[in-house]
Amino acid sequence: MASILCRISKTLVNHLLPPFTKGLIRPMVTLSWPFQSQPRDLSLPNPSWSKEMLQHYELYNSQCVGEDGKEGSGPWRRLPSYNRLLKFATGGVLLSKIIQSEARLFTRNIKIPGAGFEYVMFIKKSQEKCVCIFQAGHLLEGPPGHVHGGATAAMIDSVNGTHATYVCGPVMTANLNINYRNPIPLGSTVVLESTLDQREGRKAFFSCIVTSIDGSKVHVESKALFLSISMSRILGG
Repeated sequence: MASILCRISKTLVNHLLPPFTKGLIRPMVTLSWPFQSQPRDLSLPNPSWSKEMLQHYELYNSQCVGEDGKEGSGPWRRLPSYNRLLKFATGGVLLSKIIQSEARLFTRNIKIPGAGFEYVMFIKKSQEKCVCIFQAGHLLEGPPGHVHGGATAAMIDSVNGTHATYVCGPVMTANLNINYRNPIPLGSTVVLESTLDQREGRKAFFSCIVTSIDGSKVHVESKALFLSISMSRILGG
C-alpha cells in the first residue's frame, strides 16, 4: 500500500480547486496507477472542436494574458476541467474509498471526443461574469437533430454552479428556472454567460443566457438560486 501513495499534487491544489479550498487540504493525495498524477485537462482544445469553438476559445484565452505578457495577468481566467475530483477531508480519508471510486463528473463522462459535452469556461477576475463555450455532440440528442433540454440544463447548472463556487465558496443549487426559447442544433457551438445578480447572506442569485455563437439568437434564459453550505456537509460529515 505504501507504493500507492505519492506526493501532494501542486497542480491539483493550484489549478483544480477554487481558492477557498486550498487551506482545507490536510492532506490531499494523488494516486499512482491506475490514476494519473497529472490529470488530463479536458478544457483544452481537441480535434473534435469546430472552427467556431476554437475561435471563441482563442478570443477569451488571449484575454487571460495581461499587458505584461504574462499568463494569468489578464482580466479573464480559464478554468481547468477534469473528469473527477479525488474526495478528501480534513485529517484524511480512507484510501480504499478513493481507490474503489468510479465516480465521474456528469458532463465529463463521455470518453469519445466530440460525442458529448465539449466545453471550456472562463471567469472574469472581478467574478461577476463566467462564460462557457459549449459544443454539443451527437449523444446529447433530444428532439431529432437538436440537443436534449436536460443536457442544456446540466450545462447551465454547471456554469452557474462553477461561478457560484468561485464567488461564494461551497454551494448547492436550491432552484433553477429555465425558459427554452430556441432549440440548439446538434454539433453547433453556443455561448453560456452566467451573471451574479445579487447576494443575500447565504443566498446567491444568478442568471444565465445561452446564445448562438454570434449572439444573434437566444436559445435559453434561466435564473438560479444557490445556497452556501459547509464543506463538511459536501463531504458527508
